[in-house]
Amino acid sequence: MKNIIRNIFVGGMTAVILLSCDMNLVPTTAIVYDENEPLLISENDVASFQSGVLASYRSVQYGTYSYTSELMCDGFNAVLGYGNNYGIIHKTDDTFTPSNQEVEAVWANHYSVIKNYNIAIEGADNVTEELKESASILKGIALFCRASSYLHLARHWGPAYNPATADTDLCVPLILVYDQLEKPERATVKDVYDQILLDLEEAEGLLADIPGKVRSQIPTVDAVYALKARYYLDVQDYDNAAEYALNVIDSEAGYGLANTAEKMLAEYTNELGTEPVIQLYASKTEGLKGNTYYTLVSKNEDTKYFSPYYLPTKALVSAYGNDDLRLASWFCLTDDTYTTEAVPPYPLRVEGSFYGGIYVFQKYRGNPNLYDGEVENGAHSAKPIMLGEMYLIVAEAYSHTDEAKAKAILNELQKARKANLTDGSLASVKKEWFRETVGEGLRLSCIKRWGDGLEARVEQDGAENLVMQGVGFTERTLAAGSHVFNWPIPTYEIQITPSLVQNDGYVSE
Repeated sequence: MKNIIRNIFVGGMTAVILLSCDMNLVPTTAIVYDENEPLLISENDVASFQSGVLASYRSVQYGTYSYTSELMCDGFNAVLGYGNNYGIIHKTDDTFTPSNQEVEAVWANHYSVIKNYNIAIEGADNVTEELKESASILKGIALFCRASSYLHLARHWGPAYNPATADTDLCVPLILVYDQLEKPERATVKDVYDQILLDLEEAEGLLADIPGKVRSQIPTVDAVYALKARYYLDVQDYDNAAEYALNVIDSEAGYGLANTAEKMLAEYTNELGTEPVIQLYASKTEGLKGNTYYTLVSKNEDTKYFSPYYLPTKALVSAYGNDDLRLASWFCLTDDTYTTEAVPPYPLRVEGSFYGGIYVFQKYRGNPNLYDGEVENGAHSAKPIMLGEMYLIVAEAYSHTDEAKAKAILNELQKARKANLTDGSLASVKKEWFRETVGEGLRLSCIKRWGDGLEARVEQDGAENLVMQGVGFTERTLAAGSHVFNWPIPTYEIQITPSLVQNDGYVSE
């Protein structure tokens, strides 16, 4: 196909929509270009495409993209009356099939934004001399975003990276050039990870003059370092994983861990902290992201209350020491006598009744600057890369090579959080990953990387009659190596691309 439509919309937030089509159906007023002609012909084009790439990147953060990984693991119990929201992936029983809507959404939307990144990358390579500088930054950002999407896809659909089998294990299709007619096969795990590194190496050079900045709204060289740290941890190159994560920790940008209750409030509620390596654009009218199902604050007459679909498990709430800032900041112990003030604790409402003494996960309750009125809406700026993860990557890398160094870096994180100090063993690092990154959508990738299983999701004390019980819920376990850790290729994708091979353990309907 030799032509695509180019529509550039410039408004309060510049965005780009890139569409494919049957050119016989294009109205005569459409703006089209030949693939042999430059796509970016002005600085405004470059700026618009950059905004479009960032909008695409933002669109695959939070919500479904983190719920799916968190709720199938061991940190949360479905509440009575949860409406089967993410129920199938939460249970991961025989109903977890290639027709699962959440799995299809994550797959399809990542490939949709990859298409946008590919067009931007190709367009940035075909510009006049006057546009080369700005186009190179656009290309660097698009390469970073493409690497991010492929890493997310690889962590969910491919097996964990194993150097002995990576060149034969199937991962996901690698699509690097826009081609509407392409019917790709699945690439190997090694091929996908090799491409991720190639994209990040090139992005690092192109973004070398875009220094790290606290709460940067665009990918910087520090963001590239952070993604490379994730990459190297996955491929078991522990020296490089530690090096690149330390580049972020020691950056002149001045990132810092919140180490007081006031700083935790600034960081995770008001979003004015120093931990985000990236904090994407958000406003009341557009660009909002959120993980609302953990709180779902409502108001009935004078009573504000939590009505979440999921409550933290006993394993999660008991993972923290009594003085841990994360317990006080990210979890609210509900109070059924509290009614009118604008700050928690609120009561917990389950099927029409109010309860106190139950922990609700409120890490994503909402930034008050992003909603009007009295009721929190869970709105946030998406923060895809946080400083705490970098400490954990260094600690995990060192736990394989030098436990004394692992203990030192892990204790830095724990001291900042007022947490109990531990040794530097891999077992201790695993527990800190659970505590620090809860809700961020990283739990599944950790479980797969470690080759672990998941124990039963015992409900927190007092919640016995508030959460779904039994097989698939509180009693659900997953053995190490369970096939469900590699998600099914969506049925629709196999129907339109028969060359795709389904993951073991699934039958496409």
